[in-house]
Amino acid sequence: MIPQYLQILFWDTNLENFDPLAFPTYSIGRILEYGNEDAIAWLRGTFSRTQIVEVVRTERRLTRRSAIFWALVYGLPPDQVAALKLAS
Repeated sequence: MIPQYLQILFWDTNLENFDPLAFPTYSIGRILEYGNEDAIAWLRGTFSRTQIVEVVRTERRLTRRSAIFWALVYGLPPDQVAALKLAS
C-alpha cells in the first residue's frame, strides 16, 4: 500500500500489512515530518486537505520546525497547532 520510495519513512512499521488509510494520523504525520517533495505529492493525492490540516492542528509529535512550516503552508494560526502550544 505504501509506494517503494516512501517505505524508508515507515522504518518502524510492518509494511507487509500496513494500510496508510487505516491509520491516517500516523501516516500523514510521518510524511509531514520526514517526507520530501515526492512524499508530499503522494500525501496530497492520497489524503484530503481537511485530513492533512487536522493532523497539523492536532499532532503533538511534529517537531516545532515542522509544525511552524505546515501551519504557514495551510494558513493556521500558531495557537491552533498542538505542537506549538506550550506544555502545561
